[in-house]
Amino acid sequence: MQSASVEAERAVDESTALDTAIGEFRAALPDGSVITDPQRLRTYECDGLASHRVIPAVVVLPETAEQIRDVVRTCAAHGIPFVARGAGTGLSGGALPHSSGVLVVTSKMRRILEIDADNERAVVEPGVINLDVTKAAAPQGYYFAPDPSSQQVCSVGGNVAENSGGAHCLKYGFTVNHILRVEVVTPDGELVELGSDAREAPGYDLLGAFIGSEGTLGIVTKITVRLLRKPEAVQTLLAGFPSTDDAGGAVSAIIAEGVTPAAIEMMDALSIEAAEQAVQCGYPEGAGAVLVVELDGPAAEVEHTFTEVERHCQEHGAFEIRVAADDAERAMIWKGRKSAFAAVGRISPDYIVQDGVIPRTALPEVLGRIARLSSDSGVRVANVFHAGDGNLHPLVLFDDSEPGAGERAEAVSGAILDLCIEHGGSITGEHGVGADKVKYMGRMFTADDLDTMQRVRCAFDPTGICNPGKVFPTPRLCGEVPGRRKGVHPLTEAGLAEQF
Repeated sequence: MQSASVEAERAVDESTALDTAIGEFRAALPDGSVITDPQRLRTYECDGLASHRVIPAVVVLPETAEQIRDVVRTCAAHGIPFVARGAGTGLSGGALPHSSGVLVVTSKMRRILEIDADNERAVVEPGVINLDVTKAAAPQGYYFAPDPSSQQVCSVGGNVAENSGGAHCLKYGFTVNHILRVEVVTPDGELVELGSDAREAPGYDLLGAFIGSEGTLGIVTKITVRLLRKPEAVQTLLAGFPSTDDAGGAVSAIIAEGVTPAAIEMMDALSIEAAEQAVQCGYPEGAGAVLVVELDGPAAEVEHTFTEVERHCQEHGAFEIRVAADDAERAMIWKGRKSAFAAVGRISPDYIVQDGVIPRTALPEVLGRIARLSSDSGVRVANVFHAGDGNLHPLVLFDDSEPGAGERAEAVSGAILDLCIEHGGSITGEHGVGADKVKYMGRMFTADDLDTMQRVRCAFDPTGICNPGKVFPTPRLCGEVPGRRKGVHPLTEAGLAEQF
């Protein structure tokens, strides 16, 4: 009875604190920027991973960095948890709200503040859509390299949180390779800058720690990105193979030749079927797998290496090879690949989008075992992936109206992640851990590894109010992490020295 009484008192205290905070939010933000209506709150109950849903207590829509700072300061003063959300396209539940907390939505912060072609950089707010950076830089001959399949709708702030990749990360790397500086509101409400406009800066790489931290270390409010000059030549090839083994052999041969394409993407027969139904992309009929290979760079180099790519595809059984003759044909080749995730809805009412990484040389073995998992369980799996760097995106298909189907799909999905770990890979390549893969972190990392990561988190967020419940399987209060003294501010020199 005493325990129930304590819990009741705590709930009353939390409710009172939240009511007070809501009043402060309304005073600090423009009219209409604080949402408490239950029906409107449901709009924000999940990100792109719809299987995880939580209705937030309140949603705020700030328009400036200073407004985000004021919101976070209010949360810190009252001990209220908060979660940042961009476009809501994430696939790991990383922006899943807290039921008694604040969801800070940055979608109104969509200004491109500067395009500085002379210094090959741009400054943008976190709500700017990924592809819009390239559109803004294109007239000056530049573009933004990270290109997730959702780049027409995903935001740069979300890309920073998840360290997003995309089809061209084989050659150009992930988001972390294209960010120079970020302005951040820390979990105690300070507005700070991490990184530098210089390409290399001395000291600890706090910028690198922040990028990919999945919103657990603060909220990004301004981002300085690197721009790349458009390549002189681009050549895109589509090759049809009898099987994924044949296509995988071509991938290995191409990389072994010393060729680094801008992208090498693979789709299996089931994902091809879905793409054809969705966008009529015209991929080779009867293919067990297709490769999309794109080369870019100086014209002479592209011409030479493209000949090598064609040769390796032919030697590994490609029965049809098409070369895009112009931008329209290139766009159609990519349309099938870029639409693959959504297209699977044409062949299955429900599906899990998985994300794992394996060494490229393990592709035949792992794909074979995924096929056996599918056959043994009766659960179909469509494979779409960045073949060049071993980043798998298996799509596990099921019908949730069928009793037990969801559980079987979850089991197959988890077994695929176990395969990735077994082969020395990772449980995520670009989608993040979020809320979805928390239980797998202990399979990939030791307890000491997780404690070390938690210390980094505590250095930024000692009270644990910033996107709580994400990434770590057994979250602990920072005072419970071995070696932490109380009373040291997380971002002071003494605090950082202690953590590292």
